Amino acid sequence: MLGTKVLEERESEYNGHLKVSRSLGFGTYIQADGLTQSGGIVGVIWKPTLKKVKSEQLIIKSCLILGLGGGTAAKYIRLFWSEAKITGIDIDPEMVALGKKYLGLDQVGVDIKIQDATKFVGKFDLIIIDLYNGGKFPEKFMDPKFLSKVKNSLEDGGTAVFNRTYYGDKRLEAVKFGLKLQKIFSHVEYFYPEANLMFLCSE
Repeated sequence: MLGTKVLEERESEYNGHLKVSRSLGFGTYIQADGLTQSGGIVGVIWKPTLKKVKSEQLIIKSCLILGLGGGTAAKYIRLFWSEAKITGIDIDPEMVALGKKYLGLDQVGVDIKIQDATKFVGKFDLIIIDLYNGGKFPEKFMDPKFLSKVKNSLEDGGTAVFNRTYYGDKRLEAVKFGLKLQKIFSHVEYFYPEANLMFLCSE
């Protein structure tokens, strides 16, 4: 893209080749194997999604982000719920380090834990599930046991938001995932921001 400058590149055990770029149109963003994971267009996905959650008038005092990445979702949570306690989990220290260095993640006020997302504990009003390794959504995060753990970790009246990419052959995968969610949660709402399908799940 014209006017795009590469700021840094590094290799990740979990996300493959990471590249931080800055462009006139998208600002600063982090890509994993060519797919934008944080910053840039990712804000176009999370801002309207969390604005919709905000419109439900839910009381959000505690939030868990599974797949913190560079912290784009965390920034919008802080924007809409300024007093919320945010816990962010990510297995990839390289991605988190780049988020701190280039996207201001260390200024958002997130309790960051570098660990496998299946190991989380606690109860939360809002749980964000954004668990991609590069362009892949790992099988273990589609397991009914994991999905049930997410449901059981919601406070009364809480919401879980699952992010799935929604283009090309990934559309069918996302729809099948939605059917799985409907077997776990009493209420599953489909929301379509840019090139993604968000599932807003509650009891």
